[in-house]
Amino acid sequence: MTVNNKRVFYVKYLAHPIYADILRARPDVRLDKLENESAEDVFAPVLREAHAYQIGAARDELAPHFHAHAELLRKAPNLLIVSSNGAGFDPVDVEACTAAGVLVVNQSGGNAHSVAEHALGMMLTLSKRVIQADRRLRREPNVNRNDLMGNEVHGRTVGIVGIGNVGRRIAELCKGLLGMRVLAYDPYLSREEIAARGAEMVELDDLMRRSDFVSINCPLTKESRGMIGAREFSLMQKHAYFITTARGFIHDEAALEDALRNKRIAGAGLDVWAKEPPPPEHPLLQFDNVLASPHTAGVTKEARENMGRIAAQQILDALDGKRPPRIINPEVWPRYSERFARAFGIRPQ
Repeated sequence: MTVNNKRVFYVKYLAHPIYADILRARPDVRLDKLENESAEDVFAPVLREAHAYQIGAARDELAPHFHAHAELLRKAPNLLIVSSNGAGFDPVDVEACTAAGVLVVNQSGGNAHSVAEHALGMMLTLSKRVIQADRRLRREPNVNRNDLMGNEVHGRTVGIVGIGNVGRRIAELCKGLLGMRVLAYDPYLSREEIAARGAEMVELDDLMRRSDFVSINCPLTKESRGMIGAREFSLMQKHAYFITTARGFIHDEAALEDALRNKRIAGAGLDVWAKEPPPPEHPLLQFDNVLASPHTAGVTKEARENMGRIAAQQILDALDGKRPPRIINPEVWPRYSERFARAFGIRPQ
């Protein structure tokens, strides 16, 4: 093998050190690390020679000039692949990558168990009013337990928006463990596919009306941005809970605040935010019936290692000329194949 003729870089952090271990075991691959603060005379040569960019999925943790947009792509003429650390790809302008002939891949499914368990934990904590009980015990004497009466989750209805890897796992847990009815809205899947994943296919409005728990599990795209707003919250039942472990900007935070303040819904479990992490004074953090976490649903030791491993293997497979299994923009394949052949002298499979 030619030493270091395949160039990969990342900025600030990887999902797990195993990613670097796997790549560094290959003598034909060079892995470069940059920092948000790296000077242009440091990062410009790395971008210019890079074939692959392993990009952090958390948009607010990555300096804007390192987001995979048109300007960065102009500085990286040899770039073939942008690979996100996780299932999300917020800092990636997919259209700009497609226009430049750059393949975009993610690590969907790598953290599905962790995120699904987090969503289920939020549902149980809110329904049993565990979070309110915990807070009251810490600040009040002689708490009356009857004031904290909750509800069973068994037999209730969960509505899943986006029944991909995470949504499918939530459906399995809710149906199998808790005997819940599962509804799903996913415009990219057929009725038969949704049924095979354990759910009844419904339209979004119907899901919002009928669900005791609404769980958001779709990626942030042009179609899903702002999908859940004042109108959608107004359709929910007063005893229902809104849960999201997906991405900020899919739901309207001001509209959710209004729904909670006016008691139109029973509460919310929020793992994702428009700005991450949210400041302590954020309006949604002032409600006792809001359970909050700072985008940690997929942050477990098991998920991080799994995503690091599959990300490394996917990059190596792609650089070896194989077709990656988790492509976001498959329409770019013909152009990408031509660019790959020019770079390495072989056409990818």
